[in-house]
Amino acid sequence: MEILNKLKNLDAYPKIKDDFYDRTRSGGVITVVSSIIIFFLFISEIRLYLFSATETKLIVDTSRGERLRVNFDVTFPHLACSLVSVDTMDVSGEQHYDITHDIVKTRIDSIGNVIGSRQDGVGAPKIERPLQRHGGRLEQGESYCGSCFGAEKTDDQCCNSCEEVQEAYRNRGWGLTNVDLIDQCKREGFVQKIKEETGEGCNIKGFLEVSKVAGNFHFACGKSFHHPNLNVPEILDLQLGSFNISHKINHLTFGKDFPGAVNPLDGAEWKEPALSGIYQYFIKVVPTIYTDIRGRKIHSNQFSVTEHYRDGNTYPKSPAGVYFFYDFSPIKVIFTEENKSFLHFLTNVCAIIGGVFTVAGIIDSFVYHGQRALKKKQELGKYR
Repeated sequence: MEILNKLKNLDAYPKIKDDFYDRTRSGGVITVVSSIIIFFLFISEIRLYLFSATETKLIVDTSRGERLRVNFDVTFPHLACSLVSVDTMDVSGEQHYDITHDIVKTRIDSIGNVIGSRQDGVGAPKIERPLQRHGGRLEQGESYCGSCFGAEKTDDQCCNSCEEVQEAYRNRGWGLTNVDLIDQCKREGFVQKIKEETGEGCNIKGFLEVSKVAGNFHFACGKSFHHPNLNVPEILDLQLGSFNISHKINHLTFGKDFPGAVNPLDGAEWKEPALSGIYQYFIKVVPTIYTDIRGRKIHSNQFSVTEHYRDGNTYPKSPAGVYFFYDFSPIKVIFTEENKSFLHFLTNVCAIIGGVFTVAGIIDSFVYHGQRALKKKQELGKYR
């Protein structure tokens, strides 16, 4: 019993009998207001506990030998698909021209309606120098005498068109099974294809895999037509030196998408004031790792960009087109989703309840004693 009696002396919460309580209207108002505040703070704390917060950390990027995936979706409203080549090059010397894989091009009309879509070569048609009768290619200053591909009746017979080759085969009584392999037919087919796409636009969508070093990828116009030893009148008549590189970037990312990612070029649109200019985007790529609440990591990149337009007549001249020059930041950003622990949640709830009631008690005490002091002064004034 003595031990139990001693425990009473340790009671930090002494009780007061109801007869000694003095309840006031101001105390009731303060209690209601403080309860509402506690309720909203409690709801806020629950939200913070249930939904993860993202922590950001910066480190030096020490990764090596990685590949970068560039996803793009670009529309050229005034440039035919046959006149565009997709190229990449970087400072290590790696170069790829007229890339054909993992890319889909869609022909569109002048108002943006889809004409046709195909997944094949995106580059401008690769027209080599015409094949001569003697087996070599046409050299500059040399007269053209096309090969009949074994169907010649005389040593000086020339086949300078697809129709002449077919006629030579018919005269021999041979069948021409694959016209696409005949140099003249191939060249004439390209010219016809370009003529058919005159006035059309093109949407190019796909992705590229490039080395993680500074470099560029670009959409160049009609490069494959401009060969120093090529002189094909039908092609030259198409006036391939004038290109309208107005474009809209529907989507551009470096790597996978992740929550909260901002792609500054998505939806960017530019209209060219003149023909055959060069539009350049200078991009700084920031390596990024996003770790979700379950510990799954997404290796991606963010980027910032500046833009510059250069007139096509400015020296040194480059093929007209849209160029994306990219470089990498030495700093890597790490985003990590984190949830508060349950103990942290309980601590905050206790702090909210205790803190609000303590502050409310101080305010109530100040109001109560202030009211009593005013009453005393009023009573003293009456007796005087």
